[in-house]
Amino acid sequence: MARKSLVGVVADELLDRIIAGEFPPGTVVPGELELSAKHEVSRMTVREAMKTLEAQRILSVERGRGTFVNPLNQWASLEAVLRAASEGTKDAAAAIQLIELRRMLETGACELAAERISDDELTTLKEHVEKMQAAHEINDLPAFVEADLAFHDVILHASGNVFVAVLFEPLHRVLEARRAETSAFPEIQEHAIGHHRKIAAALESRNPNEARLAMDAHMQQTLDDLKTYVLEA
Repeated sequence: MARKSLVGVVADELLDRIIAGEFPPGTVVPGELELSAKHEVSRMTVREAMKTLEAQRILSVERGRGTFVNPLNQWASLEAVLRAASEGTKDAAAAIQLIELRRMLETGACELAAERISDDELTTLKEHVEKMQAAHEINDLPAFVEADLAFHDVILHASGNVFVAVLFEPLHRVLEARRAETSAFPEIQEHAIGHHRKIAAALESRNPNEARLAMDAHMQQTLDDLKTYVLEA
């Protein structure tokens, strides 16, 4: 892997500070002199790093006023948005929007997979559900999350649409972080196991509509659980 340039390192460090809430949306970031002292680099390096974040619409320059942090919904970098969602402070809107995105992608993928999934993939799906059940019984959260993510990955690839899997790949890290947060509740695990069994059965029936409805019901339950157990906690 190529070594990141000094400009890239400073841009990342500044983005980390923004994500951590040090510079909330609408606030002015410090000037070049202060930032160069903080990050122990030249003002030229800071200037280029800020240009990088400006190009990604994370920052905006207002002549005569300063450089401001833009709201998350204006950012043009998928990687930066995902970092904010996975590493930032609890953001109810981002958590809900992530489920909305999953719902759009995964219900369609499940519908496609119903007619394309192989017998081996169906067997693998059932194995992942049993791993979720076993992890739930011994309170092994990492194993539960791993089996949960693997279950959904099988369906995404079984859809036979290369674009679906490619679009979903960058979401993996943030999904892993969110799953660890939500699946910490035993009740949520129980709900998830039940819905995963229904999804597997719908796919085994080879009925696209049933498969779509089963995944949609799972997404709705996920949203309800997020609001009940996590956001209200």
